[in-house]
Amino acid sequence: MNRVRDPFNLHNLSLNRPGTIAAINILRATATTAATEFRDRAEKAAQQAVETAAKAAEFAEQAAERTRDAVEAAAKEVERALDHTAFQSQSQSQSQADLEQGTLLPAAAPAAAEETYDEEDTEVEEEYEDPGDMASFSIPRHVPSFTDPARQAEDRLWAAATRQRAGPSAGAGGVLGGVQDKVGGFLNPDRRSLPMYKDKPYGYGPGGARPRPLLRKKRVLGLFTLVVLGLLWFTGFFDEHHERARAKLGDWGWLSSDTKARSKADWLKRRERVVEAMELSWDAYERYAWGYDEFHPVSKTGRNMAPKGLGWIIIDSLDTLMIMNLTSRVTHAREWISKSLTWDQDQDVNTFETTIRMMGGLLSAYYLSTEYPNLAPISDDDVGAPGEDLYLEKARDLADRLMSAFDTPSGIPYASVNLGKFQGLPSHADMGASSTAEATTLQLEFKYLANLTGEKDFWDRSEKVMKVIDDNQAPDGLVPIFIQPSTGHFHTQNIRLGSRGDSYYEYLIKQYLQTHKAEPIYQDMWNDALQGIRKHLVTYTENSGFTIVGERPSGLEGNLSPKMDHLVCFLPGTIALAATEGLSEREARKKPGFWNKQREADMKLARELMQTCWGMYRYMATGLAAEITYFKIPSDPLPESSSHTSPPDSIFDDPAGPDATWRKDYEVHQMDAHNLQRPETVESLFYMYRITGDVKYREWGWDMFKSFVNYTAVEDGGGFTSLSNANVIPPVIKDNMESFWMAETLKYFYLLFSPEDLLPLDKVVFNTEAHPLPVFEVGRLLKTGWERKPRTTTTTTTGETKSA
Repeated sequence: MNRVRDPFNLHNLSLNRPGTIAAINILRATATTAATEFRDRAEKAAQQAVETAAKAAEFAEQAAERTRDAVEAAAKEVERALDHTAFQSQSQSQSQADLEQGTLLPAAAPAAAEETYDEEDTEVEEEYEDPGDMASFSIPRHVPSFTDPARQAEDRLWAAATRQRAGPSAGAGGVLGGVQDKVGGFLNPDRRSLPMYKDKPYGYGPGGARPRPLLRKKRVLGLFTLVVLGLLWFTGFFDEHHERARAKLGDWGWLSSDTKARSKADWLKRRERVVEAMELSWDAYERYAWGYDEFHPVSKTGRNMAPKGLGWIIIDSLDTLMIMNLTSRVTHAREWISKSLTWDQDQDVNTFETTIRMMGGLLSAYYLSTEYPNLAPISDDDVGAPGEDLYLEKARDLADRLMSAFDTPSGIPYASVNLGKFQGLPSHADMGASSTAEATTLQLEFKYLANLTGEKDFWDRSEKVMKVIDDNQAPDGLVPIFIQPSTGHFHTQNIRLGSRGDSYYEYLIKQYLQTHKAEPIYQDMWNDALQGIRKHLVTYTENSGFTIVGERPSGLEGNLSPKMDHLVCFLPGTIALAATEGLSEREARKKPGFWNKQREADMKLARELMQTCWGMYRYMATGLAAEITYFKIPSDPLPESSSHTSPPDSIFDDPAGPDATWRKDYEVHQMDAHNLQRPETVESLFYMYRITGDVKYREWGWDMFKSFVNYTAVEDGGGFTSLSNANVIPPVIKDNMESFWMAETLKYFYLLFSPEDLLPLDKVVFNTEAHPLPVFEVGRLLKTGWERKPRTTTTTTTGETKSA
C-alpha cells in the first residue's frame, strides 16, 4: 500500500463531519495567504535585487576606471620590459660572438645552461643602463641560454605545476605575467604574492598557488550574508509589528473533539485557542484595513466613520491585546494612537457608543498599563516616560468634547456630539429623544476619569442624569426606553431589557461596586428594578418550563411579549454579580450576616436565565444564537412567583434532535436569524463560572467558541465575520466584523478559560463594552450628591397602579 503524507488528515475528512468545512476553508486560506505572502516577498526581493544591481553597476564603473589606470601602468611596464628584452638579445648575440672568438670556453656553455640560482642565498641586482652608455656595461660571467633544450623542459615543468595548483589563468608568464600582476594586484591588493623568480616565467611556482580559505573569499561571504538576511526577512525578523499566531488555531482537529477538559492545563490550552483567534482577527484587520473604523473581512476592505478615523477598532480592542499579552500588537496600536488619532474633526458621533468604546477603551488601557505593567509591557508607558499619560490625555480630550452633550435643559445628554465643534446634537429620530440606556451608561467612565483628574464636573454632570431618571419615579423601577433631554421626562411606555433599556440596569449595580460600595443609593435602585423584573417580565415557557424575560411594549398595563433580544443575556451574569457583590458564591455564603433568602433566590434566577440563553445557541443550526428569539408561553403567562421546576441541562441532548420537545418552546423568525458575534451570553458565562465555580459554564463557553470558529472563519486570512443567517449550514455571511468581537466576545472567552485571579471581580468592574476599570475609594470631593425622593406609586402584576 502506497503511503502518502497527509499531515492534515484529509483522507478521513467528510463533508458531514463537524469542522470539515472550517478545515477545508483554513487550508484554502492558508495556501492563499502563503501564496500572497510569497508573492509580496518576491516582489520586495526583486526590488532589493534591482537596487543591489544598480549599486553593483556603479561599483563596476568605478572598478573599470581604476582598471584603465592599471592597464596604462602595465603598458608602461610592458614597454620597459621590451626594452630590457631587446637589450638581453643584444647581449646574448655579443656573448655568442665571444664564444665563437674564443673569449669564453666552449665547456662553459653547458655549465651555464644547467646552473640555477638559489633565490634565498643570492640576490641579483640588475642595473638598466642607458643604451647610449654601453661602454660602462660589463657582460656577466654566466649568461643563461633561453634556447637550451634543458631550459625549455624546465619551463614546461613549471607551467604544468602552476596550472595544477592555481588554475588555468595562473600560468601566464614572461611579459604578460607582469601585466597580469599589475591588474590582479590592483583589483585584489590584499592578495598574498610571492617574489618573482628572476629566470622563470612569471607566475606562482610549485607550492605557491595557495587558494584562499572558503570563508575568506568576499564572494562567498557576500552570498552567505545575503542568504542569512533573506531568511531573517522571510521569518519576519525585521517586521516591527507583525507577530505570527503561534499555531493559527492548530490543525483545527479540536473542532470535532468532544473531549472534556480535565485539568488546569487543558483550560490553558483552550485559552491559547482564543489567543490564536484574536491574533487571526487582529492580523487580518491590520493587513487589510489598518486604521479604519470598520472592517469587512470577506471583501478585505475598511471604511472610516470620520475623515481621519476614530480608532474605533484599534482603541476598542487595545485592552484585549494587553490582557492577552500581545506586546508587538499593542505597540503598533499605541503608535497609531500617538501619531494618528485626533478628536479635532468636524464629525457627529453617538455620545453613548463613543463613551463606552473609545473613552472606556482608553481609560482601561491606562489602568492596565499602570496597575498591570507586566501585561504587554512597553517602555513608553513606564513611570517618568514622555508618553506615560498618552491614554489618559486622549481620554481627557475626548471627554471635554463629549461633555457638550450634557448641555441640555434637563441634564439628560443629547444622543450625539460634534467632536470638532464641541456641540451636543439631539437625535434625528424618536422626536429628539435620547435612549434611556444610552443616557445612563456613561457614569462608570466619567466617574473614573473624575477620580483620575480631580475634575468634579465629570462626576457631577454624569451623576445628575441618575437623579433625573429616578425623579420620574418609574413604577417598580422599570424605566421606558426613551427620555426627552428637553424635559427630562420619559417618552413612550415601551419597557424592555433588550436594546435601549439593557445597560441602565447593568450600570446600577456596577456604580455601587465601582466606588467600593460607598454609594448604596444605586444598590437600592437595582433591588427595586430586579423586583420589578420578577413581577412584570419573568415568566416560563409552555412545554419545558424555561425561564424567560419578556417585554412590555405598551407599558406595564399592556401584554407581555415573549421576545428576548440576545442583549438580554447580560442579565444572568449581572444578577449573580449583584447577589454576591463580586465574591465567589462560596465566600459569600460564609460571610457573616451577608447571605439571605433573597440572595439565594437571585442566584436561582440567574442559573435559570443562563440555561435559557444557552438554549438559544443550541437551538440554531450553527450553534450560534440569533439576534432575537421568541418563546412559546401560555396565553395567560405564569407569574415568576408560581410553582416552577427548571428543566435539567440534559434536555438539550434529547436524542429526538429537531423533533425534541424543548425545541417547541423556541422560535426564530427569518429576519432575526443573524448573528453579530455578540458577547452577552459568554459575558454571563464568565460571571457565572467565576461566582459559582461550576465547570459546566466553561464547557458551554467552549462549545460556543468552537461554533464561532467553525462557522464564522473567513477564507484567505480574513479573520472572522458576522452572519446574516446563522440557522442554515453553510451560514449566510454578512461581511462585517464588529469591534466588540475583539473588545468583548474574545476577551470574555479568554477570561472564562483563565485562572480566577486574573482581574478578580472584587477589584474591577467591566463597563458595558467589557473594558475593565478599577474599584476605587471615594473622597469628600467625589461622592453621591443626591438623594432619592420617597416612592409614591407601585404597580400590580395586572398593571394597576396603587399608592405606595
